[in-house]
Amino acid sequence: MHWVIAPFAADVVARALLAGVIAACLCAMVGCWIVLRRNVFLGEAMTHGMLPGVAVAALLGAGLMVGGLVAALVMAVGVAVIGRSARVASDTGIGLLLVGMLALGVTVVSRSQSFAVDLTAFLFGDVFAVRAGDLLVLAVALVSTFAAVVVGHRAFVAMTFDARKAVTLGLRPQLAAGALTVLMAVAMVASFHVVGTLLVLGLLVAPPATALVWVRSIPRAMVLAAVIGSASVYLGLLISWYAGTAGGATIAGVAVLMFFVSTALSLLRARWKPVLAAVAGVLLVTGCAGSPTPPPEGHDDVAVEGARELDGPATALVIVDPSTGDTAVYDAVDEVETRIGSYGPVTAMSGDGRFAYLRTGDTTTIVDAGVWTFDHGDHYHYFATEPQLVGTLDVPTVSVAAGNSVVAAETDTRTIALIDREKLGERAIEPAADLSVAADVVAAVPYGSRLVTVDESGRLQVVGEGGVSGLGGDCADPSWASPTRRAVVFGCSTGAVRVTGGDGDLTVTAIPYPYETPLPRPERMDHRDRADVFAGVSPEGVWLLDSRQRTWTVLPLPSAVAANTAGDGTVLVLDRDGTLAAFDVGTRAEVARVPLFPGTVPVDGPPPVIEIDSDRAYVNNAAAREIYEIDYADGLRISRTLRTEVAPGLMVESGR
Repeated sequence: MHWVIAPFAADVVARALLAGVIAACLCAMVGCWIVLRRNVFLGEAMTHGMLPGVAVAALLGAGLMVGGLVAALVMAVGVAVIGRSARVASDTGIGLLLVGMLALGVTVVSRSQSFAVDLTAFLFGDVFAVRAGDLLVLAVALVSTFAAVVVGHRAFVAMTFDARKAVTLGLRPQLAAGALTVLMAVAMVASFHVVGTLLVLGLLVAPPATALVWVRSIPRAMVLAAVIGSASVYLGLLISWYAGTAGGATIAGVAVLMFFVSTALSLLRARWKPVLAAVAGVLLVTGCAGSPTPPPEGHDDVAVEGARELDGPATALVIVDPSTGDTAVYDAVDEVETRIGSYGPVTAMSGDGRFAYLRTGDTTTIVDAGVWTFDHGDHYHYFATEPQLVGTLDVPTVSVAAGNSVVAAETDTRTIALIDREKLGERAIEPAADLSVAADVVAAVPYGSRLVTVDESGRLQVVGEGGVSGLGGDCADPSWASPTRRAVVFGCSTGAVRVTGGDGDLTVTAIPYPYETPLPRPERMDHRDRADVFAGVSPEGVWLLDSRQRTWTVLPLPSAVAANTAGDGTVLVLDRDGTLAAFDVGTRAEVARVPLFPGTVPVDGPPPVIEIDSDRAYVNNAAAREIYEIDYADGLRISRTLRTEVAPGLMVESGR
């Protein structure tokens, strides 16, 4: 074992090993968040952005680490500012700042003739030149970072995986993001003596990425990353000693090599049960064959000009004062209200996940909420831009149903207007180019690249590039229509009709009401976007429709004002007495109830609505100018009360 330990008998190599291990532990704690938040490019830009700060510090005789830290933080602030612009993508801003800071640093360096050695050490590191003072700086950085990671762990987790939930829990995700950026800068500045700024990302990214191949717990990933990073330092120094290579570069190279070896081993591990893989594939095909997801219409490249792509869904609430038409978009994450305008009395409002359609007399005013989700079939893309007014449609809409590229708007005369949805994002209201419907069509819903329609006689048809064809089913007197992720559902006088089939032949399934003598039916059914379960209110109570199971459930709640469901077996019901209740659909039993309104729900004006998404519900109280955010999976806990300047008499949710 002599050749394994002999190099470390030299003091310079021993100090290098100690410094490298401390740097590896420091980078492991910060690097896990860099990998999980997909901030690798930002980290790379910050390492390059340190150069002008170090150069200026050297010219002024100040500490290089102080200069590097200041420059890295300036770089991070610049990225954050540019990232708020809807006109410049975040990666574009990072790239431009990276080049700009690097160019500035080289320009500063070129003004001095004494920079050659120092600059080389700065860029590529000089691990064998580590001094006792450097070890002290690394130790202080390690202890400080450990304390910050422990204290901020809950906020960092919530911000990384669900920024909105972080807000509702009072964890201040913007502050947490800023703290993580500072920790990134500290780790980079403290470690660049070991591997240099050009290679420090190897320690920041490679060991955490390797650890996350094997473990899913964040604390375990940090510990494993520290072990892997320390092993990379030891092996890198050993190779460097015998091969005569640069120490910092060898350490970074070993760390990256360990990632690829680990990934290969993980893939081999996954191959040892091919039979299970084959069975899983068969089950997947079988499960999807019955109800294939319709492919998204529109272009394959979902990048949107003038918008920035987000890591996850955002939430915006379009709110309107019906009496004045005052309209605003409320950002539910940042709690910022953006005033759009005032459009006179508004009698109704519909939404399609991005745009809100305000019925303003004999016209429809269309507002862009500025956030939306693009369904790409097997995954989603999330976008954001500035909320704004789109324009005015010259017909009054009653309801809308939308796909990725077309909106079917039903007017009060029961005619259908087809609008190009992509053009709405350009503030242009234009008819859909490739689709049209006959004058006798009274309901239409986009489904993939086609439309499913119902005419005055109740006949179901499909409209596509090949023309119009019948579906062999009917829906007499349709009162509502809505798309889910797998189907199109219409509410008819005798029940509901579900149309499925994706891009192939469509199938019509009737879901009749459960009573021979039907009770008064709901004129409107709400549901979580793209979900298959609907809820509506009638004079007799709350109606639930599970369109996949083809079942109806009626809860005898005659005092219900609004209802909605996330499709998880629970329905939320707002009672006239101002309380919100949750009912188990299977047992019809009440499972939770909380008071929301200080008094009874007013009879005058539009009734409140329950907007619901995957983990939150929103209920509007116009009189109090409040919106209640409800964590319906936690006993109807009121997670926040959002106070608005515009009285939210009408409300739709966008973005989710």
